[in-house]
Parts: sequence; C-alpha cells; structure tokens
Amino acid sequence: MAPGSDRNPIIIGGLPSQVPDFDPEETQEWLDSLDAAVDERGRERARYLMLRLIERAREKRVAVPEMRSTDYVNTIATKDEPFFPGNEEIERRVLNATRWNAAVMVSRAQRPGIGVGGHIATFASSASLYDVGFNHFFRGKDEGDGGDQIFFQGHASPGIYARAFLLDRLTATQLDGFRQEKSKYPNGLSSYPHPRLMPDFWEFPTVSMGLGPLGAIYQARMNRYMEARGIADTTKSHVWAFLGDGEMDEVESLGQLSIAAREGLDNLTFVVNCNLQRLDGPVRGNGKIIQELESIFRGNGWNVIKLIWDRSWDPLLAQDRDGILVNRLNTTPDGQFQTYATETGSYIRDHFFGDDHRLRSMVESMSDQQILHLGRGGHDHKKIYAAYAAAKAHKGQPTVILAQTVKGWTLGPNFEGRNATHQMKKLTVDDLKRFRDRLHIPVTDKELESGLPPYYHPGRNSEEIQYMHDRRNALGGYVPTRVVRSRPLALPDDKTYAAVRKGSGQQSIATTMAFVRLLKDLMRDKEIGKRFVLIAPDEYRTFGMDSFFPSAKIYNPLGQQYEAVDRELLLAYKESPSGQMLHDGISEAGCTASLIAAGSAYATHGEPLIPVYVFYSMFGFQRTGDQFWQMADQLARGFVLGATAGRTTLTGEGLQHADGHSHLLASTNPACVAYDPAFGFEIAHIVQDGLRRMYGPQAEDVFYYLTVYNEPIQHPAEPEDVDVEGILQGIHRFKRAEAGAIPAQIMASGVAVPWAIEAQRILAEEWNVKADVWSATSWNELRREAVAVEQHNLLHPDEEQRVPYVTRKLQAAEGPFVAVSDWMRSVPDQIARWIPGSYTSLGADGFGFADTRGAARRYFHIDAQSIVLAVLTELARDGKVDRAVLKQAVDRYQLLDVAAADPGPAGGDA
Repeated sequence: MAPGSDRNPIIIGGLPSQVPDFDPEETQEWLDSLDAAVDERGRERARYLMLRLIERAREKRVAVPEMRSTDYVNTIATKDEPFFPGNEEIERRVLNATRWNAAVMVSRAQRPGIGVGGHIATFASSASLYDVGFNHFFRGKDEGDGGDQIFFQGHASPGIYARAFLLDRLTATQLDGFRQEKSKYPNGLSSYPHPRLMPDFWEFPTVSMGLGPLGAIYQARMNRYMEARGIADTTKSHVWAFLGDGEMDEVESLGQLSIAAREGLDNLTFVVNCNLQRLDGPVRGNGKIIQELESIFRGNGWNVIKLIWDRSWDPLLAQDRDGILVNRLNTTPDGQFQTYATETGSYIRDHFFGDDHRLRSMVESMSDQQILHLGRGGHDHKKIYAAYAAAKAHKGQPTVILAQTVKGWTLGPNFEGRNATHQMKKLTVDDLKRFRDRLHIPVTDKELESGLPPYYHPGRNSEEIQYMHDRRNALGGYVPTRVVRSRPLALPDDKTYAAVRKGSGQQSIATTMAFVRLLKDLMRDKEIGKRFVLIAPDEYRTFGMDSFFPSAKIYNPLGQQYEAVDRELLLAYKESPSGQMLHDGISEAGCTASLIAAGSAYATHGEPLIPVYVFYSMFGFQRTGDQFWQMADQLARGFVLGATAGRTTLTGEGLQHADGHSHLLASTNPACVAYDPAFGFEIAHIVQDGLRRMYGPQAEDVFYYLTVYNEPIQHPAEPEDVDVEGILQGIHRFKRAEAGAIPAQIMASGVAVPWAIEAQRILAEEWNVKADVWSATSWNELRREAVAVEQHNLLHPDEEQRVPYVTRKLQAAEGPFVAVSDWMRSVPDQIARWIPGSYTSLGADGFGFADTRGAARRYFHIDAQSIVLAVLTELARDGKVDRAVLKQAVDRYQLLDVAAADPGPAGGDA
C-alpha cells in the first residue's frame, strides 16, 4: 500500500467482512434508522439519504467504495455550475456559420464528377463540444511551449476546417479541395487529421478507431515524463481527446485506462461524444452506453462527469420530489432515446411522460414544441463549460466527460438521429433550406437552387469573427497548429561507435547485445545521452538491458516505495520519478503509443527525444502495425528494435513467437527504414546514419526498424575497406571467396550470414566453387531505391535511364545468385527483378515451431548445407556442374533428415 492511502485493503464487495462489530447496539441504531426512512418516506428518499451519507463520508476522507454508476442525470448540479464567461449569442452565430460551412463543404465535395464523400453527422453532434473548447479552453503554442494537445475525432474534421475558414486560416478554394489532395494541390485538404499530409495544421492522426484514446493517454504520460526529467516544462499543457461512444468498443480505447489513473494524469481529459449511434445503428439499443462507460471509467480510477441534459430539463428535475423522472431516465434504453430524437413533441409526451400521472403533470403546461426541444447536454454551451472547467480543476485523476448529443443535430429531420446518418454525405435543396432557416444563415433560395450551395462568411470585421480572434489570442494562438521549433542535435563523433566496430573478439554475443553495447555508449554522450527514451514491454532482462536499471532507472512518478526483492543484486530493479526507462508492462500497444509520443516530441514540445523501443519482433508490426502507420502519419522519429528476430532463431518458443515476415510488413510503411544487420559494425553505421537522418541538420520524418537476434556469434572487426555506402544502401560484399574455381554469389542477411560463410567454405573445399558472400543489410531499402529508379525512368524516357543500386553493385559479380535469410522467401524476393543474373532464394516459409535451431533450419532448408545445394542447383541449371552432384549433395548432407542436422548453438536470450 502507498503511504497515506485512504483505501481500506479489507473492503471486499463493499462490506467489511473481516472486521468484528465492536458496538452492535450502535450498528443496529443505524440500521433501524434506515429501515424507518424506507418505511416512512419510501425507497427513493432512503436512497437519497444514503447517497448524501456517502458524499459526506468522502468529504471527511472516510474510505468507502466507489459507486460504479450514478443516476442518468448531469454530474454537476445546476447550483454548482460556474459563471459562463462567454457571449452565448455571438458564440451561437459563430457555431451556426461553422455548421453551415462544414455541411456545405462535404456536400460540394459530393457533387457529380467529384464524389469523394465526407462525413457531416459526427461534427453536427459534437460542434458545441469543440466550440466551447476553442473559445475558452484549448491553449495554443504562441507562448513558446507546446500548448494543449488535442486529439480531434477523425470524422469531425469538416467542422475543424470550417472554423479555420472563418478565421482566414483556410480559403474557400481550399475547402473546395477537401479530399482532393493531389488534383487540387496545393489547395487540397486531407480527409481526416493527417499530419503527414498537412504538417502545419494537424498534430495527431486519430481516425483509425481506438488509437486516438490510446495515443492521448500516453501523450499525457509523456508530458509528465518530460517534465520529471527536466527536458521540457509541460505543466501548462493539457491533453484533450475527443472520441465517439461507438469508438469505445475498440479494445485500444479502453485497454490502457488504468495507467492514466495509476499515474494520476490529471492533465488528461477524454470527451466522449455519446450520440448513441455507431456507423450503422445504436451503440447500445437495449442498454445505456453512458452508464456502461461510467462504470468502466470509475472502475479504472477515473473522475467521471456526465453531461446528459441541457438546461431545459432543470425545472423538470427540480420538481422531481419522488424521483419518478430520474427513474424514467434511468430505465429508458438508448434505442428509445434515439427514437425520441426523431419524433414529435406529442409522441414524446405520450410515450415518455404519458403512462404516469406524476410525469404527465410535470409537462402539462408545456407545449409539444417545448417538449420536443428538451435537449441533450452536449449541445448546451453553459453545461459544457461547467464540465470542462470541472475537469481542468480536478486533481489527482484523469477525467472523462460523457456528453450526450444527437447525431446529425441541426441537419434536419432526414439526418438527425437516423441510423443511416453516418453514410449520408449530401443535402438536397430542401434539406439545405431547412438547415439555413434553422441556423439563420443569410443565403437566398435562388443561391441554393441555382448551383452548388455557397459558403458563408460574416465578414472579417464582423462581431463574430473579431470575437473568435480575440478568444484565440487570449488562449495563445490558433489550434490545431503543428509547429516544429526544435533544432538539430549535436551528434556524437566516430569515437562513440569504435567499441562495437572492433567486433567481439573471442566472445560470442547476439546482435541484440551488440546494439545494447552501442546504446550504452550513446547514452553516455553529454549532448544526446539524456534524450534517449528506452521502451520495452516487460522484457528488458530478456533483451539484456537490465544493465541500465542502476543508472538510467525505470520511470515511475511515485518512485520506488518498497524494498526491491533483488535489491542486493548489482542489476537490481530500480524505479525513480526521473527514470529514463519506460517499463510499460506487457502491452505492445502501450509501448508503441509511448514510442509515438516520444518520437514526435520534437514537434509537440520543441524538444527532440530519441525513443528506442525494443520488443519481440513477432509482436511488433504484426500486432501493432496500425500504430506504426499512425507513427508515420504523426511524423514521429526513433529506433524500433525487432529483437529475438527470425523464424528459426528463437528456439523453443514456437509458432506464435517465430517471426519470419515482419520485414514484409515493414516494407508497406513508407516512413520505415528497415535493416537486418548481421554484425556489430553494421549496426554502428546504421545507427549513426539513423541519428543523422532523423536528428541532424536535414532531419527527415522517418523511423528506423532493425531486426536483431538472440543467437550468440563472434562478431568480426570492421574491415579496413568497409563499404559504408553499401551497408546503408542495403548490400555490401562481406567476404570474397579465397578458393575454388567456379564462380557464384551468396547473398544473406542477419543471422543467416554465418550460414552463408560456412556454405562458402564447404563449396570451396568440397565442390570447387568460388562463392562470394554478400551481406544484404536491407532487402527493403534495395527494393525501395530500385522502384524509385524505375518510376523516374518511366516518366523521363528522353533522359539517360538510371540503373538501380543493387544492379550496379552486383554487375561485375558473376552469378548465379542465391539469397538466404531467416525470413520467408518473399523478403529477399523483393529484389529479384533487378539481379543481373539467375537468382533463387531460400527462406523459412510457413509456421514456426519449437525445436533446435539446427533442426528448424534443416526443416526449412536454409542451413549451410542447404545453401550449398541451392548454389550447386543453380550452377547445374547453367551447365557449370553436372546435375549428378545434386543427388550426391542431398545424400552427403542428409538434407531429407531433419534429425541429422547439427543442433547448433543453444541459449542466448539477448
């Protein structure tokens, strides 16, 4: 238990089951009082008294269990709402103009001949939630810090563009370029928040459902991390995440709530737009999503603010002495509330209020029109302001605001609350007229009937526009805005890389350990050492990184309030409020979110961080590939280490741990620079180049993916004539043949290079073959460069035709060419078309399994002896050796017998 905790560890299910009753008479008096309240005043009155007692107990710091859910009413009582400092009338006119332009922009984009679509219903429901934030809460970056970090809901982007148009941040021409980024360049607008496509506007990509909330949690945590380590002052920054209630079904949306509460991230606010609808229908037709989410968030330790009803409900709730109205609100399912949003006032009177005389009497003086306009809290500026102010003032917990709205609000009866609203992209002329009238937009019938509906701007000098500018100036500038203020880092010289480039001598180490040794030297650098952010999913020891525990320490805002069980060990587990290592538990998704937040800190806060995320390679691009795409979109930088790589190298772990394809997945990400190095000196040059490309004077928006292995080998010293260009481009000749007469070429990557060297020896000694060994450090980069060359040649037929690097590099080498790796064949096959000669590949295609390394490699036929056979086969095909030698090789090396293979080296977790 943490010191000073108010929690009672023996409370089970809310009852003190292990505590003896020291005063039974007093206990009975309390129970009798409750019985009397029930008997004399009814259950509702007794319930009210109990809730007030719980409230008072918390005020007195008496530890009582949290309630999982509360009544279906606003959390903040009317009497507790703060003064609203804005001008509601002006803000209403501003929002009406924004609503109009958002809908018109999407409608114009759906015109014949264009038809690129868009979404209008999401913003229509959440417009007020954003507007109150823009006018009163969202901090800009003009004060020189990072301002607030705002994760806008992806489908609401038209509304954000429409507001920027009113502020003269975007033009009408740009609005007409919505979803036409290339054909209307440079005036195109991205469909959703895409920083890579609009790098001066958007900061955080969110439209891949669930990644917004996950990213927001770890952004808030990264803010605290940077503050704790003295890298940036983030005390004024607040993280806002705007989400949909349907989006909360994604496991990423809710899966990491506990870390936000555990670390007390009161710099984080979720605003969940509960319009009760998914894309195709109700979120919880037979249930109540707000109540469900309240239970989930409360159970995870969050502060929950429910914003359900607007001010028109206040007089009715004030009359509800018997609790009958609250009970009706509690028991009406969401599907029915959705129906009420589409029906008439008389229908609501009959079906919601009509079957109980007490309810009917509450509304008997109200007209059907007044009943129809009993609204949802997410459309009431004063209620929203109260919720936001309470969230900002709350300390010690993150806050979620559950705001009820109507999807398609103000868009008219054909849109509001309809199941198909999400897919509806264009308003008819009649829809536009109704919409115009409801918003009081000064557009004539003729303008609507004669062509495309026009945008509306009240004028730069109008009261509305001046109000908007004044509010943004008071809050520190315009949002969303992405600003890059960081400067290039002073990078270490060659001396830092010297130790790794010398090789491992007589010691056998895995490439993982070679990288760790290099990282240790880099972290000692006075200029950049403190900027490294180490990230791992509960596997630091597996990757040999426990040596960092005593010096770098594990980040924990509470420090280490216990005596570690391994405190006597040299490499004891050590937590610190200023720790450098992020130990995110068994959560690749959480780690990747940390990676993204750290990797984009150069833009978010103007302070570059160098994240180094190390994970089981199988659980990287396969499990969190969507987040790596998000990382690319967010222009984040850093190093990603796929450790324990390869399909046959991680012995004993079996099918779900055996990665033979992550390089293929990595190849699909245009921002990912992927390498499969074999030796420490290659790693040194790759990392040095990565630091230059990502943090040097001409910084690029890429990230580096290195696969490293857990198999110990002897690392050679860097050759005197090392081909640095070849290492970085993707291929260099590592070992020329010293014997044999018949030429051949073996290309290998990563852990397969030692097999290729052994095959080279066998070929020379037993088959008179003179095979050079090439280390293919990056099949992906070779292919990427070759594709770029072909594209250039295609479009410039009148110019001298370029030749891909891999073709030029191998032009003087006499084939055949045999490629091998611990990956499936598709990885080396990426470059097949550009090889200047006959080419074949060996690979670990199929599922992995648990066995010795030798047996696994014999099974996939990628071991040294199988390479020998492949080379001989290609030579026989070229007529350079007799085909009879092929059967001899199969028999000599027992290639059909998996059990005959040398088991190979065992162990080597790092």
